[in-house]
This record gives sequence, C-alpha cells and structure tokens, in this order.
Amino acid sequence: MKLLALIAAGAMFANAQSFAELRDQYYNDYFHFSPSEGTSAGFHQYDSQLEDFSQSTNQAELAMFRKYIPLFEKMPTTDERDLLLSQMHAQILDIDQIRYWQTNPDYYSSYVTASIFSLISRKFAPPEERLKSVIARERLIPKAFEEARINLKNPPRIFTEVALEQMPGIIGFFRKDVPNAFSAVTDKAERADFQKSNTGVIAALEHYQHFLKTDVLPRSHGDFRLGPEKYSKKLLYDEMVDIPLDRLLKIGYENLRDNQRQLAAVAKQIDPAKTPEQIADELAKDHPAPGQLLQSFRDTFASLKQFITSHHIIDIPSEGNPILEETPPFMRALTTASMDTPGPYEKKATAAYFNITLPEKSWSPKETQEYMTAFNRGTIISTAIHEAFPGHYVQLLWFQKVQSKVRKLTQCGSNVEGWAHYTEQMMLDQGYGNHDPKLRFGQLIDALLRDCRYIVGIEMHTSNMTYEQGIQFFMKQAYMTHAYAERETKRGTSDPTYLVYTLGKLEILKLREDYHRKVGSAFNLEQFHDEFVKQGGIPIKIIRKNMLGNDSPAL
Repeated sequence: MKLLALIAAGAMFANAQSFAELRDQYYNDYFHFSPSEGTSAGFHQYDSQLEDFSQSTNQAELAMFRKYIPLFEKMPTTDERDLLLSQMHAQILDIDQIRYWQTNPDYYSSYVTASIFSLISRKFAPPEERLKSVIARERLIPKAFEEARINLKNPPRIFTEVALEQMPGIIGFFRKDVPNAFSAVTDKAERADFQKSNTGVIAALEHYQHFLKTDVLPRSHGDFRLGPEKYSKKLLYDEMVDIPLDRLLKIGYENLRDNQRQLAAVAKQIDPAKTPEQIADELAKDHPAPGQLLQSFRDTFASLKQFITSHHIIDIPSEGNPILEETPPFMRALTTASMDTPGPYEKKATAAYFNITLPEKSWSPKETQEYMTAFNRGTIISTAIHEAFPGHYVQLLWFQKVQSKVRKLTQCGSNVEGWAHYTEQMMLDQGYGNHDPKLRFGQLIDALLRDCRYIVGIEMHTSNMTYEQGIQFFMKQAYMTHAYAERETKRGTSDPTYLVYTLGKLEILKLREDYHRKVGSAFNLEQFHDEFVKQGGIPIKIIRKNMLGNDSPAL
C-alpha cells in the first residue's frame, strides 16, 4: 500500500502548481508513513493505521524524502520552504545514519504504546469509535515486534536495559489502562474483538520482553555515541544551529560556571555557614509526600497566573488550566515531568495534560526518598513555570493561533524547551516569589541540571566522556543524588541533543538583548514575549531574522 501510494504521489509532482499544493501532498505522504503522528496532530483519518517498521518501508520513506527535496528546492525561498527542507534532511539522517530502528529496542515497544495512548488519552470521538481504531492498531502491533526481531543489530547495552526497564509499565498499561479506558463500551462483539486484540498485544510484549532479555541483551555491545559529524548534522537539521561543537561546549561550560557562581552567592544569603552542596541537600528534603505531589503542582497555578497578568509578562489567550495526571507508563523511565499538548489540528479533545512521574509503588523507602528530592519546593515552582505558566502551556495556547500549516506542524526543541527554561529564570528576575533566595536556589539548581545535560550530551556523544563519567558530572556539578544523576545520564544516551533547554534559553536571552537594543526605549517585555511565541515552535534562527531583520549570530 505504501509503495503504491508513493508511486501515485510521484505522478502528482508534475502537476503541483504551487508551494501549497506541494506542501499538502508532502504531508499526505509523510503521514501515510507515520500514521501515529497523524493521530497526534489531529488528523483522525489515520487512527486505524500503524507504522510499518520493515526495512523495505524504511527505504521507501527515504525515497519519498529524497524525491521531495529537489522539488522544494526549486520553490521560492520562504521560511516554510526552508523549514520543510530542514525537516526532511533530519528524517533522512535519523533513518539512514543514526538508525535507532536498528539499535534501540525501546523504539518499538514505546512507539506502539504511544500510538495506542493517543487514542485513549483524548476523547475526540465516542469510545465505541475510538475502540474500533484501537482494535485495528492492536492487530498490527505483533507484526511490529516481528520486524524488530529482524531489524535490531547489536544495540548499546544501555538501550536494551532501558527497554526492559520500561516493559513492566508498558505491559501493565495494556492489561489495565487500555481496558479501563473503554469500560463504558457495551457492544459484546466489539468487546470480544478488543479482548482478542489486546490479549494478542500483551502476548507479543511478553515474547518481546523474553527476546530482549535472553537474546538481545547478551549481544548488546553497540556504541550509543553519535560521533561529532552526526551530532553536528542533527543540530543543524533539527534546530538550524550551525555553531561549531567546540564553541558550543565553551558556551555551555561558561554558563555552568556562571550559574554555579550565582548559586554560591544565593547560598550565602540562605546560610553563610553552609556550602551550596549542604544547602542543596537540606532543601532537597523539603518536598511533599508522594501522595500530595500532584496537588502541590496544582496549587501553584493561581499565583503564577496572577503574577503574569499583574506584571504584564505575556498575554494568556485562555483562562483554562492544564490537567495534572501521572506520567504514562511508557515514559516513566526517562522523564520526571512533561506537558502533553493536543495536536495543532485537534478540534474536539483540546485539553493539555501536565504529567508528573510518581515514585513506583514497588520501590523501597530509600529509593522513593532519593527520587522525591527532585521535587523540593523550589523545583516544584520552577517545574510549574516551565511546564505551565508561562512555559509550555501558555506557548501552546499561542501556537493554536498560528495559521501557517508548516509552522503549526513544526516544534523545534530549542524553541519549545528553550522558551520553557527561559521562563523559569525570567519569572524570578521579574520578581515572582518576592525574591525568596530559596526559590532562586531551586531555579539555579534546575539551570545547573540543564547545563549538565548540555555538556554531557555533547561530551558523551562526541568525545571521551563515558556513561559513568556522565553520572559523576551530574552529581558533582549539579549536586544530584546518584539515582537522579543516573536517570539524567541514561536519558542522554538516546536523547543526545537534550542541550536544547540551555541552548534555546541562551538564544532567547540574546535575542531579547538584541531586540531591546534595536527598539530602544520602546522595548516592552510583554510585547517581546507575545511577538516571540506567536511565530510558533520554529527554530529561533528564523524568529531572530524576522524580529531583527538580519542574520546576526544567535550566540
């Protein structure tokens, strides 16, 4: 089907009369290969389809990208054209060179789980209709694991270990969460079909788990590192960042040291007799009980919104709040907090979900206590700012106003995560919290975490920093517990460019400074923020050019 569709698409190339027609045809073909992304974007004609993970389909998808690139290159230069070209080069790099489909076992188990989750987490259609789509996708999941058995070649051991770590939560998701989501469906035939398809998925997952444990893990000797060339290309295509790696590292280390100096000064305000490490350890113990964690985040919303409005930080296009919930099981191994936003073309299920990863019930009291140090009072405020007000959630509300299809379907990490990280510092700079040094300490601890992600990501993937050295770097430079540092380092093995938080924040601060210089006394912080977010989640390089009217360096 996909190969036939690709041939049919080729026949349309010659008839494309405009950028808009070529763009729409490209997205039709793209979502044909990536139907789960189509569902997430709000295009529900793809809900009953699942990705084909075969090598032949990977090659067909590569051919599709390579056929479109010269066609778009012939189009007049615009932001949208350049965005699409960059995205296509990024896809080619991922499929043809980075090849996680060959090296990351979790790619398959988490991908298919996310595909089903997107059908149950948002009530965009009656449960009977969504259940039909779930059944259709579930019937295709065992084939995905058959392809995984063929495709996986010498994964890095850490990738296989992460996949196995996630597996109990994933299996539990299909045993409990998926059936519970459709408990209201009473049609006996449909429930029987679901029972069969869901049982088949659980069996496929259990067989895959056994395969990973007994077959893949013993032969997992691969190297997770991308190397300098692939790393630089990934930054260029994903983020439109072309700064040399040695310059990027220098910037990262400078920001780390600057934040450490600020932390030392704030520590003296809190208690001059104690070191930053001692204060960090003391403040880490000031956290809510695990059962009160979600409510602790919920309690921050009113004061944050009131401050944003009274201090003219940014226009908030809606009065609503995101919905607090526990992180889905397939995401818990590598994230503590996240924002799950509706797709740009989702018309009905438009709620946003603020996900918090709670301690696992199977953990020992010591493990739980160590984990909860990530949610001290200062960090809860920083995280609520980052994820909700005025971070991801407010940015989402603005993104819903974007008209350009390419911009609506583009979310660049250094923009989205950079904005959220920038707001953590900006809100305190503007006076939120009445200059409480403990809040500033928490904000700086979070900044050090992101600095360490920046440095460890580059160093592990392009030089000689080992995985264990990465853990030690997080512990020493950001005052983390071993458990927390290991979780962060583990994430960096498969999320190599998680430098985007600090990188984007620094780009926005530099843009703000340059924009202030350009407009002089007419500068208005609220107007600057509105102007920035209204352009969508595109690379900051393009926003910078649009706001400044030049190609001056971003850093």
